[in-house]
Formats: sequence, structure tokens, C-alpha cells
Amino acid sequence: MSDDLREFLSNARTLGRGAASTARIVPLDELERGRVDAPPTALWGLAALRGRLVELSARGASATMTTAIELVLEAQREHEPVAWVVPWTTEKTCGTFYPPDAAAAGIDLAALVVVRAPSVIAAARAVERVLRSGAFGLVVLDFGGVEQTAASRLPDHVLGRLVTLAQTHDAAVACLTEKTTETGSLGSLVSLRAEALRTRTKEGFEITVRALKDKRRGPGWMRTSKARGPAGL
Repeated sequence: MSDDLREFLSNARTLGRGAASTARIVPLDELERGRVDAPPTALWGLAALRGRLVELSARGASATMTTAIELVLEAQREHEPVAWVVPWTTEKTCGTFYPPDAAAAGIDLAALVVVRAPSVIAAARAVERVLRSGAFGLVVLDFGGVEQTAASRLPDHVLGRLVTLAQTHDAAVACLTEKTTETGSLGSLVSLRAEALRTRTKEGFEITVRALKDKRRGPGWMRTSKARGPAGL
């Protein structure tokens, strides 16, 4: 761990975690009965993802990065520290995080910890260490540039530790992957797998987050939002 990251973790522990979200929380039994009037905050967003291991994936007209950046923005607005962990190799630059785009979207880069790890396993261990600090409300594990092969799948015991730490520290862990709908998730311990896609409209773009797997609510629900692309798109 670098000296800068140690200092950030120390400061975050001292200041404490950010204020709790003001979003209305819907009782789990209401969601399980299939009520359709659940607000979007009960389905997607930092409050809905706390204590969970989430996989956000798509291929083609993907809005994975846009959706992940929205989560980071929400966390920062609630004064929650955020870490973005990227597997980084000499053969291929991995991950989808691009600082200029994040800054243009409103992300405070000075308040965002970005960790580059030499392998997928090393990245998972970095997430574990960040979560154990108890200082972070959201950790993004960016596999966007990693080939989705058997070698890149994390062992169940590693995923199990991430789930336990997320629950212990009331944090959300969001894994970004690039794969088709038919491709399996990272593992059985993933609590929610969602697909994020964009559709062009007259006003710009519509972002749709669709649940492919949700252990709490069940798959099939969708959340849509509006977005504008960069100039020229």
C-alpha cells in the first residue's frame, strides 16, 4: 500500500463515514411481494447496493461506465469516500476508467482513490484491504478491459470475503465487466447483476439498467434515466 493511500485511509477513519442517505427505504418483504410502486432508490443507487456484491456488465451499446460514474457521484455527494481499483498489466492497459471523462462528469478526482493492481487477484486483494479500513462507502472493481476467461474469474472464497466485508462495513462493491447477457456472472455470491445499455433519443441518450439477477427482488426490473453525450455525438 502506498503512503498516499495510507494517509487517505487514516484521514477517512478520523473524519468518519458520510451522512446517511435520505432516500426512502422500502421493506424487503414489500419488494418480495412484487409491488410495482417501489421507488427507483429501492432498486438501484448507493442505498440499494450497500452490503452487496454487484456486477454491472454489458457489451455493445454499453452504459456501464456512465452508470458507475453516477454511483461515484452519488457517493461523493453523500461525503462517502470512494475507491476505484483497476487490474493493470504491462501487456494491455486494463479497465475503463479515464480521469478526464470522470472529471467532466463532475467527479472530484482529488477525493477519489484509484488503485492499479498487477493482476485480477491482486486487484481483489486491494479491494479487501480498502474495505477492511471501514472508511469507504463504495468500491469499484473495474474489470472492463480484462478478458472474460476462466482465468479471470475470482475464486468463490475471494468473492465470499468481499461480500462479508461489504456487509460488515455497509459498503457497496461494484464490479464492472464486459460480457454478453448470456455469459455467466462472476460467481454465485454476486447479489445483483445488472446490464447497463444506452439508446439514442432526440434529446440525447436514455440509459437503461436492467436486472439480470437480483437475490432480493428478483430479475427483470428496469430503471431508466436521461443522459447527454459529449459534443459531437
